[in-house]
Amino acid sequence: MSAALEIRGLEAGYGPLSVLHGIDLSVADGERVGILGLNGHGKTTMLRAIVDLVDWKRGEILLNGEDITHATTHALARRGVVLMPQGDALFPGLTVKDNLDAGAYPGGSWKRRKERRDYVCEIFPRLGERLGQVVGTLSGGERRMCSIGRGLMSEARIYLVDEPSLGLGPGIAKGICDTLLGLDLQGGALLIAEQNRALIDGKIDRALRMHGGELAPDTGEDGGH
Repeated sequence: MSAALEIRGLEAGYGPLSVLHGIDLSVADGERVGILGLNGHGKTTMLRAIVDLVDWKRGEILLNGEDITHATTHALARRGVVLMPQGDALFPGLTVKDNLDAGAYPGGSWKRRKERRDYVCEIFPRLGERLGQVVGTLSGGERRMCSIGRGLMSEARIYLVDEPSLGLGPGIAKGICDTLLGLDLQGGALLIAEQNRALIDGKIDRALRMHGGELAPDTGEDGGH
């Protein structure tokens, strides 16, 4: 059986800068994999490379055994590969409802957007109370919920989550990570980049460490960060 997501010898970068140096990774159906490491070592670049948001890349990326290395970001979204980026990346002048619905365009998700919105609001009840509120007026934690919720609107097969705790207080960060990692993946897979091991320990199937653009098994030697 082929992996849900497989990366072979991935190199990627921006302009003349090489960031990733021969990444190999296989993620099985239903698996939750954590990518730990400090900022600047390639976690974000790897997630962006998977969805074709870097200047250049070499190697292979396979989705259920099919080569998607050169597929466009839009085509990958339609096939259920969804990136939840760092920060909020929202439309500040639009409502929570409008921002959520913006994530429902791939495949048949738009026709089921109310059903998907109800699902997101069940996961994040606070969003359900603020559907008509402009996102620019939300708290930091609420904006992060909205950003993640938008990613959940598309019925993804592969979730790529980049630093969900970034800029949040400890309690809010823990709540959001607990919610994300407790999702029913329905046979899909989740890859989460995070600096703080304590937020994902015990909630993922395995962890890897990104350092200097290379992946290695996580040894747990840094005390949680």
